Amino acid sequence: MKITLKIWRQAGPDEKGKLVTYKMDDVNEDMSFLEMLDVLNQRLILKNERPVVFEHDCREGICGCCGFMINGIPHGPLKLTTVCQLHMRHFKDGETLVLEPFRSRAFPVLKDLMVDRSALDKIVQAGGFISARIGSAPDANTFPISKMDSERSMDAAACIGCGACVAACPNGSAMLFVAAKVSHLGLLPQGQPERRQRALRMVAKMDELGFGACSNHAECEAVCPKGVSIDFIARLNRDYMVAGATTKMEKVKKV
Repeated sequence: MKITLKIWRQAGPDEKGKLVTYKMDDVNEDMSFLEMLDVLNQRLILKNERPVVFEHDCREGICGCCGFMINGIPHGPLKLTTVCQLHMRHFKDGETLVLEPFRSRAFPVLKDLMVDRSALDKIVQAGGFISARIGSAPDANTFPISKMDSERSMDAAACIGCGACVAACPNGSAMLFVAAKVSHLGLLPQGQPERRQRALRMVAKMDELGFGACSNHAECEAVCPKGVSIDFIARLNRDYMVAGATTKMEKVKKV
């Protein structure tokens, strides 16, 4: 296959970037997208040129490290697929592909296609955890959980924190990410004691870090490689409103 790549090259966070064109004349259709970039980088290194920087780790669609825009779509055109699991057979011979980093104020570009997504970690640190010490794993039957709740919790926990939802959202919102992290704990008995404060703290941190507001475009759901539903955003909104109202009532009682 012959593929033309237009890749965003930026030497550092404070440097100006630009699209640079590279011609690939012998792409194997069975290569993954990142393997194709590996071949390009090997050739650049042999020519004493700086290789293209992109983030990756497991290359199995699990870790959430990889991710950039392919022709304006996070992770590329194939639904429910991370860029590391995207193969070149899904593109046409002679096609031109434009590769850009995720665009969001909360995701500053570090180099080329790599962005700083530590803002997502800070949101989790604000409340995406259960502080109760439980020691070793309890028996599975200790806390009865309905099949529906356990399945919904697992659906939310499928989020890998890749940031595609933020990149696709016209407002740069992280609501789908936050909703998934809040819901997968809030649906379980162990997550109930901190359920209200969890929603308040994580949404507050999201706003503090410069993410935009959700306006229900549903672009986040469309590009999520794990198919996390925007239904969780509605659930987060309910938790957030109840938590806000309850907190106000508690303050009034103290006065």
